[in-house]
Amino acid sequence: MSTLMPAIFIGHGNPMITLSKNAYTEAWAKIGGTLPHPKAVVVVSAHWYITGSAVTADDSPRTIHDFGGFPQVLHDVQYPAPGYPELARQVKELLSPVPVGLDETWGLDHGTWTVLRHIFPKADIPVVQLSIDKTKPPVFHYELGKRLKPLREEGVLVIGSGNLVHNLRAYSWGDSEAPPFDWAANFEHNMRNFMRNGKDMNVVAYEELGEDAARSVPSPDHFLPLLYILGLRREDEQINFPIEGFDGGSMSMLSVRVG
Repeated sequence: MSTLMPAIFIGHGNPMITLSKNAYTEAWAKIGGTLPHPKAVVVVSAHWYITGSAVTADDSPRTIHDFGGFPQVLHDVQYPAPGYPELARQVKELLSPVPVGLDETWGLDHGTWTVLRHIFPKADIPVVQLSIDKTKPPVFHYELGKRLKPLREEGVLVIGSGNLVHNLRAYSWGDSEAPPFDWAANFEHNMRNFMRNGKDMNVVAYEELGEDAARSVPSPDHFLPLLYILGLRREDEQINFPIEGFDGGSMSMLSVRVG
Protein backbone atom coordinates (compact mmCIF):
# COMPACT_ATOMS: atom_id res chain seq x y z
CA MET A 1 0.00 0.00 0.00
CA SER A 2 1.27 3.48 -0.85
CA THR A 3 1.97 6.07 1.83
CA LEU A 4 -1.15 8.03 2.77
CA MET A 5 -0.60 11.37 1.11
CA PRO A 6 -1.45 14.62 2.84
CA ALA A 7 -3.80 17.08 1.14
CA ILE A 8 -2.96 20.78 0.97
CA PHE A 9 -4.72 24.06 0.32
CA ILE A 10 -2.32 26.72 -0.97
CA GLY A 11 -2.94 30.48 -0.89
CA HIS A 12 -1.49 31.24 -4.32
CA GLY A 13 -1.60 35.04 -4.46
CA ASN A 14 -0.45 37.17 -7.40
CA PRO A 15 0.65 35.33 -10.61
CA MET A 16 4.02 37.12 -10.45
CA ILE A 17 4.86 34.96 -7.45
CA THR A 18 5.95 32.25 -9.86
CA LEU A 19 8.99 34.43 -10.70
CA SER A 20 9.63 35.48 -7.11
CA LYS A 21 11.80 34.18 -4.33
CA ASN A 22 10.31 35.12 -0.99
CA ALA A 23 9.08 33.55 2.24
CA TYR A 24 6.03 32.07 0.52
CA THR A 25 7.85 30.50 -2.41
CA GLU A 26 10.58 29.18 -0.15
CA ALA A 27 7.92 27.58 2.04
CA TRP A 28 6.29 26.02 -1.04
CA ALA A 29 9.65 24.60 -2.08
CA LYS A 30 10.11 23.19 1.42
CA ILE A 31 6.73 21.47 1.19
CA GLY A 32 7.79 19.86 -2.07
CA GLY A 33 11.06 18.71 -0.55
CA THR A 34 9.48 17.10 2.51
CA LEU A 35 6.36 15.47 1.06
CA PRO A 36 6.27 11.76 0.25
CA HIS A 37 6.91 11.54 -3.50
CA PRO A 38 3.47 11.53 -5.16
CA LYS A 39 2.65 9.41 -8.16
CA ALA A 40 0.46 12.27 -9.44
CA VAL A 41 -1.15 15.55 -8.41
CA VAL A 42 -4.81 16.54 -8.65
CA VAL A 43 -5.37 20.30 -8.41
CA VAL A 44 -8.62 22.13 -7.74
CA SER A 45 -7.83 25.65 -8.94
CA ALA A 46 -9.87 28.80 -8.38
CA HIS A 47 -9.26 29.68 -12.01
CA TRP A 48 -11.19 26.80 -13.57
CA TYR A 49 -14.55 28.08 -12.34
CA ILE A 50 -17.17 26.96 -14.84
CA THR A 51 -20.68 25.64 -15.23
CA GLY A 52 -20.40 21.90 -14.63
CA SER A 53 -17.68 19.54 -13.46
CA ALA A 54 -14.75 18.50 -15.66
CA VAL A 55 -11.33 16.96 -15.32
CA THR A 56 -8.34 17.38 -17.63
CA ALA A 57 -7.77 14.16 -19.55
CA ASP A 58 -5.03 14.87 -22.09
CA ASP A 59 -1.51 13.43 -22.10
CA SER A 60 0.24 16.81 -22.37
CA PRO A 61 -1.78 19.64 -20.78
CA ARG A 62 -0.88 23.10 -22.08
CA THR A 63 0.28 25.93 -19.83
CA ILE A 64 -2.52 28.51 -19.76
CA HIS A 65 -1.67 32.20 -19.28
CA ASP A 66 -5.14 33.21 -18.11
CA PHE A 67 -4.40 36.80 -17.08
CA GLY A 68 -3.64 40.21 -18.52
CA GLY A 69 -1.53 43.23 -17.64
CA PHE A 70 1.58 41.28 -16.68
CA PRO A 71 5.02 41.38 -18.33
CA GLN A 72 5.89 39.14 -21.25
CA VAL A 73 8.35 37.18 -19.13
CA LEU A 74 5.40 35.76 -17.18
CA HIS A 75 3.58 34.84 -20.40
CA ASP A 76 6.70 33.01 -21.52
CA VAL A 77 6.67 30.64 -18.53
CA GLN A 78 5.87 27.03 -19.35
CA TYR A 79 5.13 24.15 -16.99
CA PRO A 80 5.33 21.04 -19.17
CA ALA A 81 4.11 18.46 -16.66
CA PRO A 82 2.56 15.36 -18.20
CA GLY A 83 -1.14 14.62 -17.88
CA TYR A 84 -2.64 11.38 -16.62
CA PRO A 85 -5.77 10.32 -18.55
CA GLU A 86 -6.17 7.14 -16.50
CA LEU A 87 -6.28 9.17 -13.29
CA ALA A 88 -8.77 11.56 -14.89
CA ARG A 89 -11.08 8.62 -15.57
CA GLN A 90 -10.65 7.45 -11.98
CA VAL A 91 -11.62 10.91 -10.67
CA LYS A 92 -14.69 10.81 -12.91
CA GLU A 93 -15.68 7.42 -11.44
CA LEU A 94 -15.07 8.51 -7.85
CA LEU A 95 -17.33 11.54 -8.28
CA SER A 96 -20.19 9.55 -9.83
CA PRO A 97 -23.16 10.06 -10.03
CA VAL A 98 -22.11 13.70 -10.48
CA PRO A 99 -21.50 14.05 -14.24
CA VAL A 100 -17.86 14.88 -14.92
CA GLY A 101 -16.60 15.67 -18.40
CA LEU A 102 -13.22 14.45 -19.64
CA ASP A 103 -11.68 17.65 -20.99
CA GLU A 104 -8.79 17.81 -23.46
CA THR A 105 -8.86 21.56 -24.12
CA TRP A 106 -8.22 23.32 -20.81
CA GLY A 107 -4.72 22.46 -19.54
CA LEU A 108 -3.02 23.91 -16.44
CA ASP A 109 -4.08 27.42 -15.44
CA HIS A 110 -2.03 29.84 -13.36
CA GLY A 111 -3.66 28.74 -10.12
CA THR A 112 -1.88 25.45 -10.73
CA TRP A 113 1.47 26.14 -12.40
CA THR A 114 2.48 29.23 -10.43
CA VAL A 115 2.44 27.06 -7.32
CA LEU A 116 3.76 23.81 -8.79
CA ARG A 117 6.80 25.54 -10.32
CA HIS A 118 8.02 26.02 -6.74
CA ILE A 119 6.77 22.77 -5.20
CA PHE A 120 7.82 20.46 -8.06
CA PRO A 121 10.13 22.56 -10.25
CA LYS A 122 11.15 19.66 -12.52
CA ALA A 123 7.56 19.37 -13.84
CA ASP A 124 8.03 15.60 -13.95
CA ILE A 125 4.99 14.56 -11.88
CA PRO A 126 1.70 14.04 -13.77
CA VAL A 127 -0.92 16.71 -13.08
CA VAL A 128 -4.70 16.60 -13.48
CA GLN A 129 -7.01 19.55 -12.84
CA LEU A 130 -10.57 19.32 -11.53
CA SER A 131 -12.93 22.20 -12.27
CA ILE A 132 -15.16 24.02 -9.80
CA ASP A 133 -18.85 24.03 -10.72
CA LYS A 134 -19.90 27.62 -10.07
CA THR A 135 -23.60 26.72 -10.05
CA LYS A 136 -23.32 24.56 -6.93
CA PRO A 137 -23.43 25.55 -3.23
CA PRO A 138 -20.41 25.20 -0.92
CA VAL A 139 -21.59 21.92 0.61
CA PHE A 140 -21.52 20.32 -2.85
CA HIS A 141 -17.78 21.00 -3.13
CA TYR A 142 -17.10 19.72 0.38
CA GLU A 143 -18.89 16.48 -0.45
CA LEU A 144 -16.91 16.08 -3.68
CA GLY A 145 -13.73 16.34 -1.63
CA LYS A 146 -14.93 13.45 0.54
CA ARG A 147 -15.35 11.27 -2.55
CA LEU A 148 -11.73 11.83 -3.50
CA LYS A 149 -10.37 10.26 -0.30
CA PRO A 150 -9.26 6.99 -1.98
CA LEU A 151 -6.72 8.98 -4.01
CA ARG A 152 -4.71 9.70 -0.88
CA GLU A 153 -4.28 5.97 -0.25
CA GLU A 154 -2.87 5.56 -3.77
CA GLY A 155 -0.13 8.15 -3.45
CA VAL A 156 -1.97 10.98 -5.18
CA LEU A 157 -1.46 14.49 -3.78
CA VAL A 158 -4.57 16.67 -3.89
CA ILE A 159 -3.99 20.42 -3.84
CA GLY A 160 -6.59 23.17 -3.54
CA SER A 161 -5.30 26.45 -4.97
CA GLY A 162 -7.01 29.72 -4.11
CA ASN A 163 -7.02 32.21 -1.21
CA LEU A 164 -9.07 32.04 1.97
CA VAL A 165 -9.41 35.83 1.81
CA HIS A 166 -9.37 37.31 -1.69
CA ASN A 167 -10.61 40.85 -2.28
CA LEU A 168 -8.83 42.56 -5.15
CA ARG A 169 -10.89 45.75 -4.87
CA ALA A 170 -9.47 46.34 -1.40
CA TYR A 171 -5.95 45.18 -2.32
CA SER A 172 -3.15 47.64 -1.50
CA TRP A 173 -1.46 47.73 -4.90
CA GLY A 174 2.20 48.60 -4.56
CA ASP A 175 2.28 47.70 -0.88
CA SER A 176 2.32 43.93 -0.55
CA GLU A 177 3.30 44.19 3.12
CA ALA A 178 0.28 46.28 4.12
CA PRO A 179 -1.29 44.93 7.33
CA PRO A 180 -4.53 42.99 6.91
CA PHE A 181 -7.81 44.82 7.16
CA ASP A 182 -9.71 44.07 10.36
CA TRP A 183 -12.45 42.22 8.48
CA ALA A 184 -9.86 40.06 6.69
CA ALA A 185 -7.98 39.21 9.87
CA ASN A 186 -11.20 38.45 11.74
CA PHE A 187 -12.51 36.19 8.99
CA GLU A 188 -9.27 34.24 8.71
CA HIS A 189 -9.05 33.93 12.50
CA ASN A 190 -12.54 32.45 12.70
CA MET A 191 -11.90 30.05 9.83
CA ARG A 192 -8.70 28.83 11.44
CA ASN A 193 -10.46 28.17 14.74
CA PHE A 194 -13.22 26.25 12.99
CA MET A 195 -10.68 24.09 11.15
CA ARG A 196 -8.57 23.45 14.26
CA ASN A 197 -11.64 22.28 16.12
CA GLY A 198 -12.97 20.05 13.34
CA LYS A 199 -15.98 22.28 12.69
CA ASP A 200 -15.94 21.82 8.94
CA MET A 201 -19.59 22.71 8.51
CA ASN A 202 -18.94 26.15 9.99
CA VAL A 203 -16.34 26.66 7.28
CA VAL A 204 -18.81 25.44 4.65
CA ALA A 205 -21.33 27.94 6.03
CA TYR A 206 -18.78 30.78 5.88
CA GLU A 207 -21.39 33.29 4.67
CA GLU A 208 -22.94 33.24 8.15
CA LEU A 209 -20.04 35.43 9.32
CA GLY A 210 -21.84 38.37 7.73
CA GLU A 211 -19.93 41.46 6.65
CA ASP A 212 -16.51 39.91 7.36
CA ALA A 213 -17.38 37.06 4.98
CA ALA A 214 -18.89 39.34 2.34
CA ARG A 215 -15.69 41.41 2.20
CA SER A 216 -13.30 38.47 2.48
CA VAL A 217 -15.08 36.28 -0.07
CA PRO A 218 -16.80 38.63 -2.53
CA SER A 219 -16.76 35.73 -5.02
CA PRO A 220 -16.48 32.09 -3.91
CA ASP A 221 -14.04 30.95 -6.60
CA HIS A 222 -10.89 31.34 -4.47
CA PHE A 223 -12.50 30.01 -1.29
CA LEU A 224 -14.11 26.82 -2.59
CA PRO A 225 -10.85 24.89 -3.23
CA LEU A 226 -10.35 24.87 0.54
CA LEU A 227 -13.56 22.88 1.00
CA TYR A 228 -12.23 20.03 -1.15
CA ILE A 229 -9.20 19.74 1.12
CA LEU A 230 -11.33 19.73 4.26
CA GLY A 231 -13.51 17.03 2.70
CA LEU A 232 -10.41 14.87 2.27
CA ARG A 233 -9.65 14.93 5.98
CA ARG A 234 -10.17 11.74 7.94
CA GLU A 235 -11.93 11.86 11.28
CA ASP A 236 -9.68 13.34 13.98
CA GLU A 237 -6.83 13.78 11.49
CA GLN A 238 -4.20 16.41 12.21
CA ILE A 239 -4.52 19.78 10.49
CA ASN A 240 -1.95 22.56 10.47
CA PHE A 241 -1.09 25.84 8.78
CA PRO A 242 2.43 25.58 7.33
CA ILE A 243 2.29 29.02 5.69
CA GLU A 244 0.74 32.18 7.10
CA GLY A 245 0.53 35.83 6.15
CA PHE A 246 -1.34 38.45 4.13
CA ASP A 247 -0.49 40.08 0.83
CA GLY A 248 -1.68 43.62 0.17
CA GLY A 249 -3.94 43.62 3.22
CA SER A 250 -6.76 41.73 1.56
CA MET A 251 -5.28 38.46 0.31
CA SER A 252 -4.63 35.64 2.76
CA MET A 253 -1.65 33.48 1.87
CA LEU A 254 -2.61 30.85 4.45
CA SER A 255 -1.91 27.24 3.57
CA VAL A 256 -3.88 24.42 5.19
CA ARG A 257 -2.42 20.94 5.40
CA VAL A 258 -4.35 17.80 6.24
CA GLY A 259 -2.21 14.86 7.35
